[in-house]
Order: sequence, then C-alpha cells, then structure tokens
Amino acid sequence: MTAISNVQKTKDQLLKGVSILKETLHSEDDVPHVFVVFGASGDLAKKKIYPTLWWLYKDGLLPKQTYFVGYARSDLSVQAVRDKSTQYMKLQDDEKDKFEEFWKYNYYVKGSYTERTDFEHLNQEINTLPKGDLAHRLFYLALPPTVFKDVSSNIRLCCMGHDGLEESTGSGGWSRIIVEKPFGHDSESSDDLSQHLSKLFREDQIYRIDHYLGKEMVQNLMVLRYVGNKMFSPLWNRDHVQCVVITFKEPFGTMGRGGYFDESGIIRDVMQNHLMQILSLVAMEKPASTSAEDIRDEKVKVLKCMPPLDLDNVVVGQYTGDPEGQGDAKNGYLDDPTVPKGSVTPTFATAVVFVKTERWDGVPFIMKCGKALNERKAEVRIQFKDVPGDIFGGQCKRNELVIRVQPQEAVYCKMMVKAPGMNINPEESELDLSYGARYKGVKMPDAYERLILDVFCGAQLHFVRSDELREAWRIFTPLLHKLEKEKIKPAPYKYGSRGPQESDDLARRFGFIFSGTYKWTKPQL
Repeated sequence: MTAISNVQKTKDQLLKGVSILKETLHSEDDVPHVFVVFGASGDLAKKKIYPTLWWLYKDGLLPKQTYFVGYARSDLSVQAVRDKSTQYMKLQDDEKDKFEEFWKYNYYVKGSYTERTDFEHLNQEINTLPKGDLAHRLFYLALPPTVFKDVSSNIRLCCMGHDGLEESTGSGGWSRIIVEKPFGHDSESSDDLSQHLSKLFREDQIYRIDHYLGKEMVQNLMVLRYVGNKMFSPLWNRDHVQCVVITFKEPFGTMGRGGYFDESGIIRDVMQNHLMQILSLVAMEKPASTSAEDIRDEKVKVLKCMPPLDLDNVVVGQYTGDPEGQGDAKNGYLDDPTVPKGSVTPTFATAVVFVKTERWDGVPFIMKCGKALNERKAEVRIQFKDVPGDIFGGQCKRNELVIRVQPQEAVYCKMMVKAPGMNINPEESELDLSYGARYKGVKMPDAYERLILDVFCGAQLHFVRSDELREAWRIFTPLLHKLEKEKIKPAPYKYGSRGPQESDDLARRFGFIFSGTYKWTKPQL
C-alpha cells in the first residue's frame, strides 16, 4: 500500500470517528449547552480555552445550541475577550463568517468570586438564554486555587442545572465542573480540596484536567502496549528493561511569572502531575477493558506500589544566567524581580522512583524536568539491558524505545545496524515513525480540544480521579516538606545547558547510560 493511500485511509478513519462524535453530540441538539469560563480575563482563557472552543465550534464538534459565558472580576465585554483571544485562534481567511457567528453565541458577566449575589446574577443570565433554565451546564475553573472553594460552593448553591446532584432525568440539564491544576499544594491541602468538592458534586461530575493526558503520544501509550503490538509484550518488564527515563524540558525560564512559579516549583508544576501520569501509563498492567474506570483503576494500582520519594534519589537545580547568552538567557532565576530574594525553589529536578510490582521491581524510573534548558522536549525513553556475550568489543550501544510527546510527535527504536562499507562495523540507527511525515495533511487535535470535547461527551478517561491524586501526593509530599523545611539549596546550572551535572551523575548511578554519540534526526516534513 502506498504512503498516499495509507494517509487517505487514516483520513477516512478520522472522518468516520468525527462523524460518530458528531452523531453522539448532536443527539442532544434539542437541549442547550452552556459553557461557563470562570477567569475569562486570564491568560489560560485567552490562550487556550477560547481558542479551543472556537476550533471545536468551527469543526462542528459541539452541540448546535451551545452558548459560551465568560465570567471574571474585570470590567470587560465580549468584544474585549475577543480582542485578547483572536491572536491565538489561528483564524483562516475563509473562516471569517463562521468566526463572526461563533462570537454571537458568547456572553460576558462581571462578578466577584466570593459573593453569592453575583452568582445568582450569573444564573439569571444563563436562564435568559433560549431554554437556559433547562440547559446542560459546564463550568471551567480557570482560576487560582485560592478561590476554588468559594467559586465551587457558589456554583453549587446558585448555578446548577435542575437535576441538582443527580444526572438529568429529562426534567433538567446535568452539570459538570472542570478544575485546573494545581490540585492542592501537598497531601493535606489536596485532600481538603477533594473532600470539599465531594460534598458539592459527585465524582462523575468532577473533571480534574491535566492537559498532558490529552496529548496524542500520551494517549498512544495504551495502543502501543495493548493493541496488536505483540513484539513489545515480552520485553516490557524488569528482565529486559534497564531503566525508564521520562523527560520534560523547556528552553525558556520564568521571566514575567517567577513570583507565581516560586509558590510551586518545578516538582509541583510538572513532575507530580504530568510526569507521574505518564509513568503510570507506562507501568500499569493491561486493564480489563477500555472503560475509564478500568484504566484509572490500573493507574492507581501502580501508584499504590510506589514508596515515597527518598531525598538521596533526588537532585534539584536552579538556573543561573549565561553571561554570553542573548536576551533573557543572561538572567538567572534569582534575577527575576518577582522572585523572592534568596529563593531556593527548584527550576529543575531529577527523581528516581521504583514500582514494587512483579513486572517492574528493581527497575529505576527516572523523571527529569526543568526550565531554561537546551531544548524543548518531552519524551519517554525505555532503555533496554546490554546484549550478553558482546563480540564487537564494546562498540554496541543499548537499544532504546523512545516515545516523543513533543515537539514533532514520533515513536522510534534506537538499534544497532551494520555501517555501509566493506567492513562489519556496527553503528546506531533507528526504526522511525514520525507522525508529521507519516500522516501528512492529518490534523492532530490540540490537547485541550480533546479534553474539553470529552467533558461535553461525559468521558472521564483522560481526567484525574481523586484516588489517583491522593496517591501521587502521598509519594511527593514528604520530599517537598523536607526540601522546604531544610531549605536545601538547589544545584546551579547555566541557562541553555542540559541541567546540573549532579543530575547526570544520579541517572548514571541507577544504570542509565547516556553516550552522547547519537542524535535523532528530525524528518523533513
């Protein structure tokens, strides 16, 4: 089969899937849906939420009677929200009429996050929409965690659909609430928030969003492992795997938002959520089915088999300025005027964890994340053990299976082949599936597109359940408290580097070999 026919087949399958989605969503076309964005004046709303709602709307993936209500303390208008969001919406010339139509379904309400009367006013505004009193209601909390409790309580008191705490029986619409991370600051605060939400809503009404679970290659982990790839099954265990490295790297620092970042640090911001979600998908056993509950049950089992992090198996770092760098690269974390003087908040961390199961016992899972590094990259790297009985005098490198999450999604297997020529010399190469090359012309949905569409559909597979959250915080809270109580000074690393040398030393101590002799070649798209 030619590459062109393969791509056409993929497009046909995608169109069929979209058709089924539309049929599911439009089966409720006679019932209005109201999507309320709390924090409509903020960065997340203008950069992600409103662009996502526009993309779903223009692709016909929302119920026909869907209305969008922005809510914030700022004195704004729909036009002001539009002006702030448009630059992020990737508007095409032939979409201008549709774009105008989209904004006709938008409304804005000004109000506080604490006053019940303001939420009563919001509810009145929703009720004035066509059949608004019977509408299904979706509430997105794009807000700082300090107001989660007030807002969720006021939603429950004033803005729920007629069904109350029960799903709709036809007399009124259902209600769903979407909560953005951070889900607490440690075990105690997370449990407190979970208990608060559980008193107001059922678990199937709560959608804790971790946008990494919406990424194409993170969702692909399930298919790679369990759908028809028999070759991976006998290798995916401690007998063959030396270590698993899960990496998140950003090439920029925190300038402009250092004060906000300093309240959390890189471990809370990335490792405790994004990387742990990926780890649980890599390490979990095959679920009984593809249902949300069966899959999330297996993820929780993985987390329950992980002991709390040991400080001896952790390296934290903080970037310093590069005197020879350009722009922000000249400045270190502590040069940010919004960062408290002398802060020891880490902007980099490497942690080694173990999963005490029969499959993985003894295999180190190495999580690495950081800001102001040498590249933008998120990936899973499974490094296999050395081949016994080496006959090439140490020339052979370890095999690796790499799932590149971003940028340029790919799956490739690093392996040894004979170098072209008269002699038999092994060299590193790869078996490579690059999504941009393989699926040219196929649109890869944005993570937020997938997840917000899932909320409309009532699909909770790619959202975090309360027991997942509890176990993840159990693993990280003792480490975080120790770092903060003892004010452990992070290792310095230069802006634009690979991170502190101590991180490489830690990974090497647990058996990971970084030879530096091979670099994946990005395909020409």
